[in-house]
Amino acid sequence: MHYDLVVIGSGPAGEKGAAQAAYFGKKVLVIEAGEEVGGAGVNTGTIPSKTLRETALYFSGLRQRGLYGIDYSLKENLTIPDFMFRKDRVIENAWQRVRQNLKRHGIDLLWGQASFEDPRTLRVVGKDGETVRVTGDVILIATGSVPHRPPSVPFDDQRVYDSDSILRMDRIPGSLAVIGGGVIGCEYASIFTALGVKVTLIDGRDRLLPFLDGEISERLRMQLSLLSAVILLEEEVAFLEPEGDGVYVALKSGKHLRVDRVLHAAGRQGNSAGLNLEAVGIQTTPRGHIVVNDRYQTSVPHVYAAGDVIGFPALAATSMEQARVAMCHAFDLKYKTRVSPHLPLAIYTIPEISMIGETEESCRQKGIAYCAGRALYAENARGQIIGDCSGMLKLLFSAQDLKLVGVHIIGEMASEVIHLGAAVLAAGETIDVFIQSVFNYPTLSDAYKYAAYDGLGNLQRMNSSQLSASEGRVS
Repeated sequence: MHYDLVVIGSGPAGEKGAAQAAYFGKKVLVIEAGEEVGGAGVNTGTIPSKTLRETALYFSGLRQRGLYGIDYSLKENLTIPDFMFRKDRVIENAWQRVRQNLKRHGIDLLWGQASFEDPRTLRVVGKDGETVRVTGDVILIATGSVPHRPPSVPFDDQRVYDSDSILRMDRIPGSLAVIGGGVIGCEYASIFTALGVKVTLIDGRDRLLPFLDGEISERLRMQLSLLSAVILLEEEVAFLEPEGDGVYVALKSGKHLRVDRVLHAAGRQGNSAGLNLEAVGIQTTPRGHIVVNDRYQTSVPHVYAAGDVIGFPALAATSMEQARVAMCHAFDLKYKTRVSPHLPLAIYTIPEISMIGETEESCRQKGIAYCAGRALYAENARGQIIGDCSGMLKLLFSAQDLKLVGVHIIGEMASEVIHLGAAVLAAGETIDVFIQSVFNYPTLSDAYKYAAYDGLGNLQRMNSSQLSASEGRVS
C-alpha cells in the first residue's frame, strides 16, 4: 500500500498532522500500536489526569469549602470505580472524537507496531501477528513518550506506580510518596492530597517546578502544604523496598518513611524504541527523543517527527502545532510556517497554574529592566464569588516602554485566563491594553486591569526611588 503520508501514532501530533495533510487532498494512513486511538494524551496523560483533578475536587468538596466555610469531608468509602468513572467516560468520548476526525478526513487507520525497513517502507505487525508493508512519500513519526523507568525502581511490584500505571491502581491509598516534583508529580500530589491521602512529595531540587516564576512556585508549595502535603526538597531517594502491604522509602539524607504506595514520576522519554530508526540513520538522544530541525525534519529529509517524541516542550497543544507545521512544510502547503514563539503553559495542580513569557528570574538573567504588577483573587469580585481567595495574577512588563513580557497566574481557571495575556504578549503590546479595555464584571479576567494599575504604581515608586538615590549622589 502506498500513501502520500504515513503517520506513526494517533496522539495529538499524529491526529492533527494527518488531518492537516488530508484536508489538502493528500492520501493519508495512520498506524496505531495501542489498544485505542489518542496516544498518551487521551489514554494515560493529559485527559485522564485533568479529569481526575476535577473528580478529586468534586468528591473532596474542596471548592465548596471556600464558598461556605464548611469543612467538607471526602465521600465515605470512596472506591476506585467511583474515582475513575468520569475519567473513563471522558476518555471514551475522546476516542470517538479522534476516530470521527480521521473518518471525516478520509484517513485510513491501520492497527499494529510499525518499524522501518528502508527510508520509505514500514513493516507493520498487527495484533494477530499478520505483517503488512506500507510505503509513503512522507512519513511522520508521532509516537509520543513513555515514563522513564530507572532499573533500580521495582516497577513490577503492584505498590509502585509510574505516571501511566497509576491509572490502574487497585484502591485509594492511605498514604502516598510521590518521587519527582515536576509537572506530573505535582499534579498527582495535589490530586491525592485533595482526596485526603497523606502525600509526601520528594524532589532533589531546591524548589518545585523551577521553570516557574519563583513567587508562583513558592505559592504552590505553600498551598500544597496548607492542604497537608509534606514537601521534602533537596532530598533524593536512596532506595525503595516493598515491605508487607506498603513500601519503605529511604532517603540519602538518612530520613525514611513507610507508605502504602509510591508514584515514581521522574520524567518521560521518547517512545522511539522498536521503530528501527538506526537502520535508516535517524538520530535520537540518550532519552529516545528524535532529533529534528526547525521544520521538524529528521536526519532523513522526508521523515518528520513531532510531539513528545522530540522532547521539550512536550505539550499536547504544541504537539498539534508542530505536526501541522511539519506537514505544511512537507507538502509545500504555504499555510502555516512556524509554531508561535509564545507558548502558554498550564499546570493542573490544585491550585491551577498557567504562565507565558519571561519570569522574574529570566528577566534578571537576560538583563531586562522590568517591573511587576499583581492582582489578588481575594480582591477580585469573581474570586470572592467562587471562593478562591488565594489566587493571584502577576504581570511582568518592560520598565522602559511598558511592553508586556510575562504573565503568571495561580488560582482557579488559570489555564483559561492566561489567553488574554498571551494575545497581548504575542502582539507586542503594552499593559496599557489592559487599562484601556473594558472587562465583563465580575470576572477573573478583570484582574488584568488591576494588575496593570498595580504595576504602574510600582513603576512610579521605583522611578521615584531611583531619582531620589540619584539626587542624593549628586548632593
